[in-house]
Amino acid sequence: MENTENLGHEQRQVRLNKLKALEERGINPYPHTFKPTATSASLAEKYADLAPDTQTEDVVLVAGRVRAVRNSGMFMDIYDATGKVQIYTSKEHSEASVLEMLDMVDIGDIIGIKGTVRRTKRGELSVNTSEITMLAKALLPLPEKFHGLTDTDTKYRHREVDMIMTPETIQTFIKRSKIYETIRQLLIAKGCLEVETPILQAIKGGAAAKPFITHHNTLDMDLFLRVAPELFLKRLIVGGLPGVFEFAKNFRNEGMDTTHNPEFTGLEMYLPYMDYNDMADLFEEIVRKACEAVNGTLQIEYDGKKFDLSKPFARVTMNDMIKKYAGVDFLAIKTDEEARSAAEKLGVEVDEKADWGHCMAAVFETKCEEHLIQPTIVMDHPKSMNPLCKTHRTESRLVEQFEPYINGKEMGNAYTELTNPLDQRERFEEQVKAREAGDEEADMMDDDFVEALEHGLPPTGGMGIGMDRLVMFLTGNTSIRDVIAFPTMRKK
Repeated sequence: MENTENLGHEQRQVRLNKLKALEERGINPYPHTFKPTATSASLAEKYADLAPDTQTEDVVLVAGRVRAVRNSGMFMDIYDATGKVQIYTSKEHSEASVLEMLDMVDIGDIIGIKGTVRRTKRGELSVNTSEITMLAKALLPLPEKFHGLTDTDTKYRHREVDMIMTPETIQTFIKRSKIYETIRQLLIAKGCLEVETPILQAIKGGAAAKPFITHHNTLDMDLFLRVAPELFLKRLIVGGLPGVFEFAKNFRNEGMDTTHNPEFTGLEMYLPYMDYNDMADLFEEIVRKACEAVNGTLQIEYDGKKFDLSKPFARVTMNDMIKKYAGVDFLAIKTDEEARSAAEKLGVEVDEKADWGHCMAAVFETKCEEHLIQPTIVMDHPKSMNPLCKTHRTESRLVEQFEPYINGKEMGNAYTELTNPLDQRERFEEQVKAREAGDEEADMMDDDFVEALEHGLPPTGGMGIGMDRLVMFLTGNTSIRDVIAFPTMRKK
């Protein structure tokens, strides 16, 4: 069998020869512009009622990438962003210039076609060629069509080839865009403003996460890449904005797996005069609107399981979940030592200095998360795990926080926001102590944020949603790399 690399080199040389031949004829194989007048979708819609074996006089300009050539070029399939267009070139009726150009065309080239619309005897909508324009001569061959792009490293490293070869990939990113558009319109309709906050930050804050660190030469100072936009967004609410949201690129220097990428998109929103119960309602509305926008239904299948998003999402407390799946009532446990003992008896590893709240969270993560398949909003988390959330109204060791779960995966985070500046400073001071003790994920003291709170933050509900995970769920993808156009890859 001929070596694949050698074969690719030979094919590239053939294409280079054609490129040279085009240039020698005075033809620019990479022209500045071409203006299509129709797409695959628009032709299908306009000529839906055109009968088989019918020729029109309608002249159109179409453009796309050549994906198939049949009968020595008599038939070609070109693809634009909306689908396939069949191109017909008759050797008996076409001019010599058209046939000469046809000989220069290879699979993978992007071409423009001028011609008339017809439907063949077999019912295929086609364009009869009168002119062929080379728009981009492809020098590299595409993967063999029957096997496609099977190497996952190449699939993610060269997403453009994956998109050319795999229509489903294009649909995923079209749907991703539609999900963003739908959520954006929903939040704007509720009076929110879309804003932008800094990615380079002097203080790491807004989430328990290990940051990436960079250096600013002019200021001669280290900066953190944003782990979350929360603190800046809440300062905008202090300033008087009616509600804000941001599709924020966040960066966390942590592990990678099917649901984690070090660079990811989080949607965060903050609405004054709301609490975490209102955020739970908003989360359900966002998921339903986005699902209907891209799937046309609220009944979908994901990872082999069926989901009916028209039903109310379950709302449960973290402690009730632990009682159900681990048989322990953490609210009945009074000391940190008892909490560590309870976790260890359940086979859950915790640090020898872990407090009650960290033990509770560890047990929940280990024993409960995998059971939360249908949409479930898990409320009332331990206070020591969250320095930015308001203390629970009836249980001082808890905060008014929830995390929504679907298919056993956390999809976001929401709070009744902490608005008391004195309480906030104390919480930050506890985080500083934890950081000094070696916790790289703990927050830092943010004096500017505390000062902003001293000007007054109204009662506010806030929520963050992992957009990549939401897109995974709504598009049927089980790996985060399939919904991020260019996921983080190891250097070659």
